[in-house]
Amino acid sequence: MSGNTWETVIGLEVHCELATDTKLFCGCPNDFGAEPNTYVCPVCLGLPGSLPVLNERAVEFALRVGEALHCDVPEESIFHRKNYFYPDMPKNFQISQYDEPICGNGWLAVPGSDGTVRRIGVERAHLEEDTGKTAHVGGGGGRIHGADHSLVDYNRAGVPLLEIVSKPDLRSPEEARAYVTELRSVLEAIGVSDVKMEEGSLRIDANISLRPLGAEKLGTRAEIKNMNSLRSLARALEYEAERQAEVLESGGTVVQETRHWDEEAGRTHSLRSKEESHDYRYFPEPDLVPVTPSAEWREQVRAAMPELPSARKTRLIEAWGISEVDAGVLLGTAGLADYAEAAVAAAGSPGAGSGRDVTNWATGDLLAHLKETGLAPSSLALSPEGLAELVRLVGDGTLSRPLAKEVLAAALAGGGSPAAIVAERGLAQVSDEGELVAVVRAVLDAHPAEVDRYRSGEDKDRKKLRGFFMGKVMAETKGRGNPQVLNRLLDEVLAGS
Repeated sequence: MSGNTWETVIGLEVHCELATDTKLFCGCPNDFGAEPNTYVCPVCLGLPGSLPVLNERAVEFALRVGEALHCDVPEESIFHRKNYFYPDMPKNFQISQYDEPICGNGWLAVPGSDGTVRRIGVERAHLEEDTGKTAHVGGGGGRIHGADHSLVDYNRAGVPLLEIVSKPDLRSPEEARAYVTELRSVLEAIGVSDVKMEEGSLRIDANISLRPLGAEKLGTRAEIKNMNSLRSLARALEYEAERQAEVLESGGTVVQETRHWDEEAGRTHSLRSKEESHDYRYFPEPDLVPVTPSAEWREQVRAAMPELPSARKTRLIEAWGISEVDAGVLLGTAGLADYAEAAVAAAGSPGAGSGRDVTNWATGDLLAHLKETGLAPSSLALSPEGLAELVRLVGDGTLSRPLAKEVLAAALAGGGSPAAIVAERGLAQVSDEGELVAVVRAVLDAHPAEVDRYRSGEDKDRKKLRGFFMGKVMAETKGRGNPQVLNRLLDEVLAGS
C-alpha cells in the first residue's frame, strides 16, 4: 500500500466480560471453564415466563469504566432487544443497550511510539449479555468448517459484557494495538475484568476503511472478527489495509461486510454482509426498568477509583528513577507492577536505588520465568519479600550478580528463601582481602609467562591477559570472589604491589 496515497481509518469495538460473581440477569455463576451447560437456568436459557433482573454489580463496574474513560454518564439509560439470528443464544435475541447507553462521549490517552500522547475518542460503552459458545465438531467433511455438526455451550450466555466502542480516531495497526494495550491495563487496574484474551474475557472487532490523504469523507468500512491476541489484531489490520488499497487502486469498490481473520493463513475472508442498526430491529426491553444510578452512588464509585495505569507509570518513573520502557513492561504484565511495588516496600528503602534494582530483576529474569512457565506473579514460589531479600544480598555484597541469578533460579524452583539457599549452598561472596590476595598471587605464580607478557605487552594483549587472569581467579573462588575487590587486588599485584 502506498503510504502517500491512502489514510487508514480504524475504529475498535472491545467486548469486555465483567468479573461479576453471577450473570447479568440471573443468579447463575459467572465462571470460566465449567462443564458445558452446567451454569444455566430458565432466565439465561430464555424459557417462557422467566424474567431478567439486572445485576447491580455489573452497573457499578460500568460506572467505574465510565470514570476511567472520562465518559458522560446520563441520569438514565435503557436496555433494548437486539433481534438477529443467534444460533448460540437460546431466546434468539440479545438484551443490549442501543441509543441510550450507560456511558458515552469519553476518551483514552494512548502513548505513541514517538513519545507523544493522543486522545482516542470513546463513542460509547454499553452493557449487554454475552452469547453462548458454538463448537464445530466431527471430521467427516461437513459444510461447517469441515465439521459434521455443531454443539452449543450456554454457560457463557448471559455473562455481563461491556462493549466499548471507539470513535474512528485510530490511524494505524500499531496505534490500534497501543489503544487496546492501554485499555486492557485500565480495565485490569480498576478491577472490572481479568482481561484474559485467551479465555475470551476480552474480544475485539475492528472496523477499517481507507480514504485518500486529505479527504474528510470516510471510506467504506469492513468489520474484522476473530482476533484473539494483540498480534492477531495488528496482523489482521495490516492485511486488510493492503487488501482494500489493492481493490481501490485497481478501480474496484470496497464492499461493506464482515470479514473473518484466519490466523493460520494470515488473511481475512468474507463472512457476511455488514448489518446496519435497523437490521437488528431494536426495541426497548419490556421486562427491564431504566437504569438510573443516583448521584450518591456515582460519587461513591468515583471516590473508590484506584490509581490508573498512566498515573501509576508516571509515579514509578519519578519515584524509582526507572525508564519509561521498564515502567511500561511492569504495567503491561498482569500483576507484575503489584509484585514489584510489594518487593520495594519489603526492602524497606523507597529510594530510587531499590526501585531500580527490583525493576531490573522483575523485567529481566523474573519476567522470563513468567513467560516460560505461564505463571502469574502472585503464583511464584518466590514472594515479593523474597525478591527484596535477594536485592539486599546483592546490595550488601553477600552475593555477586552471577551468584544472585543462581539463587533466584533456585528460589523460583521452590528451593526456599534466597538467604536460606545462600547458607545451604555456601554461596556467600568472599570479600576478605587477605583471602583473596592469596588467591590472586597463587594464580599469577602459576602463570609466570603470561605475567611477563602482560607487564611488557601491548595494550590489546594486556586486555586479553587481564581477562584471562580474572577468569582463573574467579574459577579458583568458584565464582564467590567479590569482583570489585578482585579487580583492584589483581591490578595491584600485577603492578608489583
